[in-house]
Amino acid sequence: MDQAALQELRTLPLFAGLSDPSCLEAGEIVQFEAGKVLVTEGDPPEFFHVVLDGELRATRNYGDQTVLLGLAKRGTFVGEITLLLDSSSNATIRALKPCRLFRLSKDHFWQMLGTCPTVAQQIFREMATRVRNLEGYSQQRERLASLGTMAAGLAHELNNPATAARRATAHLGEVVENLQSFACKLHHLLSPEQWELLIDTSESTAPVALDSITRSDREEEVANLLERQGVADGWKLAPAFVSASIDVPTLAGKFPGESLAPALGWLEATLSLNALLKEIDGSTTRISELVKAVKSYSHMDKSPMQEVDIHEGIESTLLMLGHKLKGVTVTRKFDRAIPHIMAYGGELNQVWTNLIDNAIDAVKGTGKICIATFLDDDQVVVEIADNGPGIPPEVQLHIFEPFYTTKGVGSGTGLGLMISNRIVADRHGGEIEFESEPGDTRFKVRLPIRQ
Repeated sequence: MDQAALQELRTLPLFAGLSDPSCLEAGEIVQFEAGKVLVTEGDPPEFFHVVLDGELRATRNYGDQTVLLGLAKRGTFVGEITLLLDSSSNATIRALKPCRLFRLSKDHFWQMLGTCPTVAQQIFREMATRVRNLEGYSQQRERLASLGTMAAGLAHELNNPATAARRATAHLGEVVENLQSFACKLHHLLSPEQWELLIDTSESTAPVALDSITRSDREEEVANLLERQGVADGWKLAPAFVSASIDVPTLAGKFPGESLAPALGWLEATLSLNALLKEIDGSTTRISELVKAVKSYSHMDKSPMQEVDIHEGIESTLLMLGHKLKGVTVTRKFDRAIPHIMAYGGELNQVWTNLIDNAIDAVKGTGKICIATFLDDDQVVVEIADNGPGIPPEVQLHIFEPFYTTKGVGSGTGLGLMISNRIVADRHGGEIEFESEPGDTRFKVRLPIRQ
């Protein structure tokens, strides 16, 4: 590199304090046209760049969204994070305008750090600031991802009871109308004793579980009986009578002549009414339980640090992830005798969400996950195990490092386990440990009983 170029570099803040610019001689001046990509997200670390002229744009993909991380103008530099962490690039960098850059290779970058302490100090200071900013933004993305997971699960779980309640409510009006019609027809046809028999029958049903073939056979048998008795549309009445285990032949003998059809119609309408009310009650109860689980999951209306039931947090997390667990066998081995602990409940639930969601990904939605709790040396231990393919040894070395991820570009921030580890260690004085081999991966979260 010629002296003019070295003199130009020394006008930049990064190199202004250099007494000996010889550490820069191994570098080169390169030029990039507007739109040219210097580094693509996921690329291995290769170069350190300092902007002499022009402007660079750094972006990162989160799913299908491209987010601007920052702009680099004259005097600023890029590439130090990937070189210092020896990790793949966490951003795509392209020339926003025609650029002239000073470039150092990986080896020459490390030589510069070793021989130029003033430059190293500035690079480390700037790196720390950038990592904090990027980590803070990515943590927000992780929290939003957890919220999105919870919202998706909640929407899926709420849909079934809400649909059932809406369907039952729509049918309710028709049933009440039929009930009133039959009651009017029976007003002068039944004796008080017959009315009492009908009401007792409607209130003393004993539903039994039947397989589909047996149920179908019995419904056909009842429908044929009613048809022989002259009851029109007996096939419509048969399912309710079979479900309620009603002795139709005996009951039919108590209502001779023209009273039989409206009496059985009234009874079927009453049974349907009770069944619909029960379905609506079950659906609204389920919705209430889901709302309660959401409050438990997010620890709404509570102070950040409170007495926490670990099992309640795990159960609410499983409920939130229910839509992803449809094909997964979940086994609980809970020691219900373990005490409550003082903790940040909402943050711990973020840990459970991350670990369980990772286990679901590992088993690809069709394997087995076992969640166990127990006491060990004055610590509450939560163990989450899966029978997935395991974590490769080369990945295990980096699993808690920031921005390290084995997922595709845009599929993960590489901060989930790091954030979980920080919540457990820094916020609760605990630790996360793991062991993994093909078919058996176990994460153990250890939390002290007393902070």
